[in-house]
Amino acid sequence: GEKALRWNWDSPLIISPHKSTRLYFAANKVFRSEDRGNSWTCISEDLTQQIDRNKLPVMGKVWSIDAVAKSQSTSFYGNIVCLQESPKKENLLYVGTDDGLIQVSEDARTWRKIDHFPGIPKNTYVSAILASQHDENVVYAAFDNHKNGDFKPYLLKSTDKGKTWTSIVGNLPERGSLYCIAEDHINKDLLFVGTEFGIFVTLSGGKEWVQMKNGLPTIAVRDIAIQRRENDLVLATFGRGFYILDDYSPLRTLSEELLNKEAHLFTVKNALLYVPARPLMLKEKGFLGESYYTAPNPEFGAVFTYYLKESFKTLKEKRQEKEKELEKEKKDIPYPTFEEIRAEDTEPRPYLLLMVKNEKGEVVRRLKAEPSKGLKRVAWDLRYAPTSATSLKSHDISDPFAEPEVGHFVVPGTYSVQLYKVEQEIATPITDIQTFKVIPLNNATFVAQDKEKVHAIYEQIAELKRQVDITIKFSDDLNNRITYLKTALVNTPKADIQWLAQLENIQKTHNMLRITLLGDASLARRNFETPPSIYSRVENTLYGTWFNTQEPTQTQIQSYTIAREELEQIITKIKELESQLKQIEIQMENSKAPWTPYRYPER
Repeated sequence: GEKALRWNWDSPLIISPHKSTRLYFAANKVFRSEDRGNSWTCISEDLTQQIDRNKLPVMGKVWSIDAVAKSQSTSFYGNIVCLQESPKKENLLYVGTDDGLIQVSEDARTWRKIDHFPGIPKNTYVSAILASQHDENVVYAAFDNHKNGDFKPYLLKSTDKGKTWTSIVGNLPERGSLYCIAEDHINKDLLFVGTEFGIFVTLSGGKEWVQMKNGLPTIAVRDIAIQRRENDLVLATFGRGFYILDDYSPLRTLSEELLNKEAHLFTVKNALLYVPARPLMLKEKGFLGESYYTAPNPEFGAVFTYYLKESFKTLKEKRQEKEKELEKEKKDIPYPTFEEIRAEDTEPRPYLLLMVKNEKGEVVRRLKAEPSKGLKRVAWDLRYAPTSATSLKSHDISDPFAEPEVGHFVVPGTYSVQLYKVEQEIATPITDIQTFKVIPLNNATFVAQDKEKVHAIYEQIAELKRQVDITIKFSDDLNNRITYLKTALVNTPKADIQWLAQLENIQKTHNMLRITLLGDASLARRNFETPPSIYSRVENTLYGTWFNTQEPTQTQIQSYTIAREELEQIITKIKELESQLKQIEIQMENSKAPWTPYRYPER
């Protein structure tokens, strides 16, 4: 209802940090509501310079009212574009205008105008104001003069409620207009600023700035928010995209002393234990397709953040670095010796290990990491390592139905982690130990009460899974041995051809054992009902227990018991077959048969 009120899409609306029902709204004047916006009271006069925009030159001159698109697609000039109430002192208000003013009120009634700032051109747009949450006297202000062809960053700090100002631009790049600023709620010297070309951070209150790049494109950052509980940094960009840095708290403890250490492992945040959702048992958003947009969740489990001063290099990489230096100096490059060449070819690549232990000091998991310099993160999924058969091939992630090989969940409690470097296969600790807790989320209806008892059952299931995998692999090798021996026997004139019948009998007996072990594939693919195999019993029991937090059902325990008893019988019978096969192999060796895979003569 104000006749002279000017407002636009930049007009701010804020909630008071002191009273949740109190709102502030600003156009060219400031209004206050004590009842969530049902009614408003004006608490200021026009706080802008009240410049007539129609008298301002555009492209070198003042235009006629009949000029094409005169004043269209532009906001009203002379507006408050940023507004904040101090978190430390009620009624201490700061406003910034698009025509270069900052106005301060310490009682939400009377206002003090500031129109001169060191190093800031007159009438520069006040892009952001931030009242410190640590000191009521401290306030920050950012200015943006790109509309006048000036792309420099302008950032000031006042320690006396705006009476005097000091530049804290530091080493920010010369080009890159500054749009927003945020202050850490723990460390007063940890500040973030959003610019035309990304986000910068300072650990020294503005003396020195570093650009944060990993995963963030070169883009204008227009707003910054901090999620205090999780210590997440949230950015809003000009492209209407959001970027989140999960748990930036390690930045608080960065120091020159720390950066000069060989390595450092930061404090580990307590980890919540739960079963991540899998829509229709698929990964991420399931079957919904690209038209249903989702962003990836933060890493599940305990996240370990570490710093490495220098990358670990192989002998070859070290030699090549020295050669580059000699080449720059125009010096001869020495040729490596034979011993050095062999050492390079046989040297194992160095790597990092994060060693996780429980309260008893027992290692529960070792996580491998690349030894590259800088700040890095590795997530532990709060599970033991899988007991499945070891493979040099990585898990196939192209299959949406493929499940990664995982172990069972650990018991909630206190754990520790330490960073090791592994060079020449010698593991050496390079950081202090960090402790953390694994805490159950307890958002499920059926939760195991005796977690130690459940853990013991899981251990037994994991061991049975290990034994089944060993038996399957042994059985596969036995099959291959028989096949190769049949071929070699035919091609060995001195071998008794009657041994083929013995091999075939071993093969038939073995095939029947494999039906019990792996299932009847011949009948199953013709849609006949088949009894559960040892493998299917173990896999179903594992799958039904690994992905929930409740106690195993009686059916699962019975299935485990049956599988264990049947496996013992299968192992005994397979060993008998292997003994028979060994006798034939000895006879084949005496007959001068060619070597066959999986067969190694005694001598």
